[in-house]
Amino acid sequence: MSTEPTTYPGYRFPAEVIHHAIWHYHLFSLNLRDIELIPAERGVVVSYESIRRWCLRFGTNLAGRLRKRRPRPGDTWHLDEVYLTINGELFYLWRAVDQHGVVLDILVQERRNATAAKRFSNARW
Repeated sequence: MSTEPTTYPGYRFPAEVIHHAIWHYHLFSLNLRDIELIPAERGVVVSYESIRRWCLRFGTNLAGRLRKRRPRPGDTWHLDEVYLTINGELFYLWRAVDQHGVVLDILVQERRNATAAKRFSNARW
């Protein structure tokens, strides 16, 4: 049984539309004007200001539930270092990967910095 409300009293749109907009904002890091276009493709006209207010009012609760559903990282992980060339410049890419192949974190640097790499490897995911 779901604990999510089907409607929010005083709001024009059903809870499903509100949750979908907040989900896009928090999960995909889209800006509000881009999220405004997603329901507009389906014929639902919502202003970006309404989406902003929804995110302020309901966003922390929904973001917390999304974080709880995220898969937990494994107990063993390793650090990969890769050299990349982007527009003719050399970059260093560090990736922390757990035993299941899930990427835990990524760090890209212009120069090789041992202190930053040690700090990155000591992070807790």
